[in-house]
Amino acid sequence: MNRRYFLFGLFLFVLYWVWYLYRPFWMPLFIASLLALGTSKLNLYLDQKFKHKMTKSIVLTLTLGLLFFAPVVYALHSLSIIMQHFDASIIDKMVNVKNHLKIPDFFGAMKPQIQAFLDSIDAQQITKSVVEYMTIILKNSADFFKDMVMILIFYFFANYYGKELVRFLKGILPFDENSAFFQEISNVMNIVFYSTLVTAIFEGALFAIIAAVYGYNALLFGILYGFASLIPVIGGALMWVPLSLYQYSIGDHTGAWIIGIYSVLVISVIADTFIKPVIISEITHMMVDSTSKINPLIIFFAIIAGLTTFGFWGVIIGPAITTFFISFVKIYKVLLDEEKYLSR
Repeated sequence: MNRRYFLFGLFLFVLYWVWYLYRPFWMPLFIASLLALGTSKLNLYLDQKFKHKMTKSIVLTLTLGLLFFAPVVYALHSLSIIMQHFDASIIDKMVNVKNHLKIPDFFGAMKPQIQAFLDSIDAQQITKSVVEYMTIILKNSADFFKDMVMILIFYFFANYYGKELVRFLKGILPFDENSAFFQEISNVMNIVFYSTLVTAIFEGALFAIIAAVYGYNALLFGILYGFASLIPVIGGALMWVPLSLYQYSIGDHTGAWIIGIYSVLVISVIADTFIKPVIISEITHMMVDSTSKINPLIIFFAIIAGLTTFGFWGVIIGPAITTFFISFVKIYKVLLDEEKYLSR
């Protein structure tokens, strides 16, 4: 038997059992690695500030936990308290708002369809769906907390041993372009991480202002709006529409209109349409070398695909997988061109 084939078969056998043994940890490990890539610029910066890798890795892990995971924990805790005191009559009041709405004439021929849609809204069905979704969220919160702890642990070690791991991977990759390969992936993950974080905080803070004006928990609504803003197109509406309807249902019609107009005009139009691209452009300029070419549209569709396939973590996984694919295609093209040149 050819020794090479035997070793390759043995390697596949061992690889399967390694995968099987560690399969509960692959997703947290993968996400932690991507987050480490996303904060690689900050890692390099802190190298100059701290003498010891241990201190630097602890600071990075605590920072990630406070910025990324602490808001999630607070939001889930607050939602669990709300669920314990949930009053189904609130949904009835919000749905009954439709009975007082007058469809403007400029909708024309669409008025019957809009009225039919409003008439089809059932308070009991909405209440049932809300309770079901909240139950699912709270039921899975324990698993989510466990994943967060594992991600933070793996993230710490990814930063602590990051240079050694990258050096090892570069050594085993069978092509000379691996530096550009890692650089491009690092660039994209840095852009995705910081632009997502900054825009979510920015838009969440804007919504927290209007929530505070009307006496709601500004921190909770800001966090929830920040996460909702990650969902393309309809994200923000998941927060401001119910809040406006509730404000209308308690008799504050002016407040309901102000919340709706503020959310659409200030957040959706000014912040999301005009300011957000500027933020992403500035982050791209700071994080990426001028020689790198990254199409923001690709990142946008990668985030949508990631959210659709993987849920919450798709914001990170979608762009990463897309970047891996594009980078491999580029490297394959370079190797193919080299083979064509040598075969002449």
